[in-house]
Amino acid sequence: MADDNTDQKHYPGITSPISLDKPKPLDFKLSAKLEESMRPYGVFESDEQLAHRMDVLHKINSIVREWIKEVSRQKSNIPESKIDTFGGKVCTFGSYRLGVHTKGGDIDTLCVAPRHVDRSDFFSSFYELLKQQEEVKDLRAVEEAYVPVIKMVFDGIELDMLFARLALPQIPDDIDLRDEALLKNLSEKCVRSLNGCRVTDEILHLVPNKESFRMTLRAVKLWAKKRGIYSNVLGFLGGVSWAMLVARVCQLYPYAAPATLLHKFFMVFYKWDWPQPILLKPLQTDNRLSFPVWDPRVNPSDRFHLMPIITPAYPQQNSTFNVSLSTRTIMMEEFKRGLDVVTRIYEVKDDWGKLFEPSTFFLKYKHYIVLIVSAEEETSYLEWHGYVESKIRLLVGNLERNPFIKIAHVMPESLGPLTESDGQYMCKWFIGLTFNEVKNQNIDLTYDIQPFTATVHRQAVHIKLMKQDMKIEIKHVKRKQLVQYVPTDLLQRGKSLEPRKKDNRSSIESSGKPNDQSQGLTHSKSDTELLRSDTITVDIQDDSSRDSRSATPTQDSHSPSKDTTNGEVEPASPPTDTIMQSPVCISKKESSNQDSPIKLSTSEEDSQNVLGSPMYVDSFGQSPSRKREGSPVRPDSPVKRSKSIEESQVSQNAVESPMDGVKEGEARDRTMDLISNQHVKRLPSADVPDLMSPQTTHTQAVNVARKCIRLKLK
Repeated sequence: MADDNTDQKHYPGITSPISLDKPKPLDFKLSAKLEESMRPYGVFESDEQLAHRMDVLHKINSIVREWIKEVSRQKSNIPESKIDTFGGKVCTFGSYRLGVHTKGGDIDTLCVAPRHVDRSDFFSSFYELLKQQEEVKDLRAVEEAYVPVIKMVFDGIELDMLFARLALPQIPDDIDLRDEALLKNLSEKCVRSLNGCRVTDEILHLVPNKESFRMTLRAVKLWAKKRGIYSNVLGFLGGVSWAMLVARVCQLYPYAAPATLLHKFFMVFYKWDWPQPILLKPLQTDNRLSFPVWDPRVNPSDRFHLMPIITPAYPQQNSTFNVSLSTRTIMMEEFKRGLDVVTRIYEVKDDWGKLFEPSTFFLKYKHYIVLIVSAEEETSYLEWHGYVESKIRLLVGNLERNPFIKIAHVMPESLGPLTESDGQYMCKWFIGLTFNEVKNQNIDLTYDIQPFTATVHRQAVHIKLMKQDMKIEIKHVKRKQLVQYVPTDLLQRGKSLEPRKKDNRSSIESSGKPNDQSQGLTHSKSDTELLRSDTITVDIQDDSSRDSRSATPTQDSHSPSKDTTNGEVEPASPPTDTIMQSPVCISKKESSNQDSPIKLSTSEEDSQNVLGSPMYVDSFGQSPSRKREGSPVRPDSPVKRSKSIEESQVSQNAVESPMDGVKEGEARDRTMDLISNQHVKRLPSADVPDLMSPQTTHTQAVNVARKCIRLKLK
């Protein structure tokens, strides 16, 4: 028992190691091949590049010291001889501090200042000082961020600089930021800024073999980037989270070679019982400084985290707070694939290149959401790009809550303009969609997407970020249409590597050969396209005086609806103040020869009861049909007709009066007649709202969306 206790104290971690076996000759051989296979990907820097990084850090450290001296002169009447003693320091953290940075990678830095230097000084006088430096390019400050930061490119090296003001009169050069006493009397922003350095240093302290840890972490980070699961802000794992996973494997196998650690990495976390947390050291039971820490026993919200990886430094936090059901599912699939590949490598049936093959994201799915962000000026674009990227996980969350959507997979890498007509300052993110199996169902994504654009716009205005040239647009496209948005080499990537399989994720699609016309996204460009549309949708204008419920989705906002036949709406440009320019509605038919009733709501109350579904109105903004008995009624509302008569009349009109070739005015009038005579059908489902019960509603004016997205699933 004494020996066991000694071993447990000697090896870091919350448990004793699983294996103390030393590496075998095969492990050394495969580890050497692993390092050789990673070199073409630029994961190792040359000595000259390392020296250049050291020179950049030395220069920025000198600038920080001079700035602290200047601030000291302005704030206190202190002799010049004492001003030099205040000190100040630039510390590094992240991948550079861990020793796993790649060619062209950024450096995460922290400016540590004494107590008389404020954060406002950092974002004012220090920012102005950086503007005067010839080496500084692309300088921008994000003061309102959760962790405020100044971003820049200094002499070709990208730098992210945080700020922390310690409660010390002087900052010594040999200060150890791991000391918990330094957190006393600090603001939460300073604690969060310090946490990066403290976590990085603690990880290195808890790893038994640093060289094997670094080589394994390089391989894991390269694999994660190639497979499209490296992004903390988009709901995957960031660099610190991957480092903690590798560090935990190193604790369990302290003497293993990098190749063995990589194999154990995939095995351990593929079989891990999530949401069981990953801990590098025991959680502290006492919270003497009263900072918020991760503890599901105390904080009920912590119990809902899906993939908790807890930082080892106080105050302990979950570094994977953004992980969602979709991103965790995708990562588990990649863990399984990685385990299979490395197992085959150990069986000498594959090489390491197979592990680092890029993701076949654009071959995986049949339906994609494209989020396009653009601006006219470079400064506006950089701010807008970073801001929207930090909000994309909200859109993914909205899509995940749709009962028809199984997976919403966002690709972390954004793509730039494809042609000159796209503009110089624009980028695109793609979200692949997997649907649950349903039959004869319309899927309206408008109210999953519209609240996202409204939130982005509202918060950007609130933090005074929004500018006139900043634009955001969201579209739905099918796989065959990606050629309009994605370079050909990316679309072809992976076709020769993985056989084309039937997309079992898109089980919503009907069997049989799809129609080429139904594979594309049809925009409202001509009357001919409109007359062949299967769905009529409308868009609510962005008006501050509008009822807030129209822009906020509710739990049951994804009610199933009916297909539409021969629907029509006048094509025109959307209103300039409409944030969500293109509502998204997906319709499903079992047979193209079957007639389907028109999907509509006949009153404002019906529209509200559908919990956010669009309302169909005439050109004067009035409801075309009277409310049902028991509901508020306007004197000018026409009388509603019998449901059975309406259905038979609409069906007869749809068959006997084809719209092809009809003039624009006549077609529009005929369509409005169909709409005004149709009654919303009650859906036989306990999950949809009761449309027949009378309720009091708020009147709101809406406009027909002039530019809608119409598509089918075959």
